[in-house]
Amino acid sequence: MQLNDLFLRDFRNYEDLALSFDPGVNLIVGDNAQGKTNLLEAISYLGSGKSFRAFKTGEMVRFGADHADIRGNVYSQEREQELRFVLFAGSRPRQLWRNGSKKKTTGEISGVLQTVLFCPEDLMVLKTGASARRRLGDSALCQLRPNYEAALAEYGRVLEQKSRILKDRYENPALLEILPEYNARLCQVGALLISYRARFYDGLEKAAKTYHDHFSGGAEEFSLTYRTVSTVTDPFAPVSELQQRLLEHLDAHYRAELESGQCLTGPHKDDFSVSLSGIDLKAYGSQGQTRTAAISLKLAQRELMGRESGETPVLLLDDVLSELDPGRQDFVLNQISQGQVFITCCESGRFTKLGKTIQIQAGKSI
Repeated sequence: MQLNDLFLRDFRNYEDLALSFDPGVNLIVGDNAQGKTNLLEAISYLGSGKSFRAFKTGEMVRFGADHADIRGNVYSQEREQELRFVLFAGSRPRQLWRNGSKKKTTGEISGVLQTVLFCPEDLMVLKTGASARRRLGDSALCQLRPNYEAALAEYGRVLEQKSRILKDRYENPALLEILPEYNARLCQVGALLISYRARFYDGLEKAAKTYHDHFSGGAEEFSLTYRTVSTVTDPFAPVSELQQRLLEHLDAHYRAELESGQCLTGPHKDDFSVSLSGIDLKAYGSQGQTRTAAISLKLAQRELMGRESGETPVLLLDDVLSELDPGRQDFVLNQISQGQVFITCCESGRFTKLGKTIQIQAGKSI
């Protein structure tokens, strides 16, 4: 799997850009605020239809333009394919195409261009709040399992509707009559999320453990623990059983949710933790240990996705190497011998032997 060409028009600070890439390592070099991360954002968006930075699609449209165009030629699934997105500055919905045919959802382009992004914020994801770790898992699962993405979107819609009921019930007490219907639907979809997550984190732990063992020379024992609601004692149980356990948990929190006016429990609160030789990294891990574990998780994510599709996902490293000491830099670089890789950095002479170098200045390739 590789991105051969990328064409941008009015995307972020790129007015008009056309680039061809090496099937191996592509080094994106330039000073700060020139557009290096914007380039990785475009590549990531082309494959997933999601931005790792923007909350609204219009944020990615160049200032003063009415729409942005992202187009790429990809070799994937043993053939040449073209992906294209058109993003609008206003409220008009985006448009997407695959091989010249207009598509309705990102599920119809799933698997064509899979990417794994690693940015400086990810180095400390194990130290931050649970929401960042959920995003890490959800991002990977949405690419691995299109059905998971649909279930996650459905859960979010029902959760938002339930939240409105809880907030508005004082003004309209009759709303409480339909609350059980929303709880039942939340548990139905939430059970699917838990089932997907349990299996994903199990595979992620096994793959990350291998990377971490190599990284640390076997000095530390890597383990990952997935946490969901307390009534779910076996997340690998049948979905019907998980649904029942979720209902029990919601029933136990019914009064508390009414009093607070908030959705207090469910898979939207899930989390995972990583321990090294029994020591929880979030509470006690050093910065070096935390970064090593985070790198292992990202490399494991790429491996799992490659196993599933039979093709190595494109790896996007956004200014990560400059945040690492030489030993960790060497380890990461030794893991990118396979597949296509994009690396951004500010120092033009630092990694010039890796592959093709692309110089970016003020939204242009020079």
